[in-house]
Amino acid sequence: MSDELGAKPHIQAGPFVHYCEHPGCTKWGSFGFAVGRDEPHWFCSEHRPEWNSRHEAQPRH
Repeated sequence: MSDELGAKPHIQAGPFVHYCEHPGCTKWGSFGFAVGRDEPHWFCSEHRPEWNSRHEAQPRH
C-alpha cells in the first residue's frame, strides 16, 4: 500500500513578484497598499501614492 494515496502535491513557496500598476511602468512594485480586506495595489518607489499617517490626517486644535 502506498503512502501517496490522497497526498497533496508539494507546491514550492517563493517570493512573490508584483509589478507597478502605474500605466506603462514595468518596474517591480515593492510598495503594496490595501484598505481593509481589499486586494493590495502595488507600486514602485517612483509611482507610489502619497498618503498621510493617521496622526497627520487628524485636525490640530
